[in-house]
Amino acid sequence: MLHEAINWLVSTIGSMGYTGIFLLMAMESSVIPIPSEVVMPPAGYLAQQGKMDLALVILSGTAGSLVGAYVNYFAARFLGRPLLLKYGQYVLITEEHFDSVENYFKQHGEISTFIGRLLPVVRHLISLPAGLANMNHVKFSLYTLLGAGIWVSVLTWIGYFIGENQELILKYSHEAVIDVLIFCVLLAAVYVWLHKRKMARAVVGGD
Repeated sequence: MLHEAINWLVSTIGSMGYTGIFLLMAMESSVIPIPSEVVMPPAGYLAQQGKMDLALVILSGTAGSLVGAYVNYFAARFLGRPLLLKYGQYVLITEEHFDSVENYFKQHGEISTFIGRLLPVVRHLISLPAGLANMNHVKFSLYTLLGAGIWVSVLTWIGYFIGENQELILKYSHEAVIDVLIFCVLLAAVYVWLHKRKMARAVVGGD
């Protein structure tokens, strides 16, 4: 089943080119949970074969991720929480999933839009609480671009170096997720430490 799915994606990306990558990653980044792990590695493989340009593959995937994130961001910003929950069930967004992502955003602040782009499940939902919180659009765009760019690049390079071996692609994609999780934990710890230090200085300065 997985073999057939990846072959279909390779064929689709090969026929649609960069537009296919853009559309699939836009869907992955919005409310349609297409795994990026089966989109970008095949594109990286095609780049290794000389059929696509590596830089344009990464650019297309990152741009698609940003557009998909915009869909969620503006939907949340203009529709509000009640309507999101009402219609979210039709695209597999349960209230439990939404609550967990919303709590994650509240706990980690705006930087969670960057960290969330690197985490499974959270990746395609993190834009919703950002939109509900009316997060600054420029900050949202920058954090999303940075996080999506890193993740897209990692997956593309995995496909570029490993080729069409689906088993190895999945293995190293899972290892990449673990490495990214460790990185996110460290980054969040540094962010919290800096934030607390800034708050402590503000209190001392206020006195």
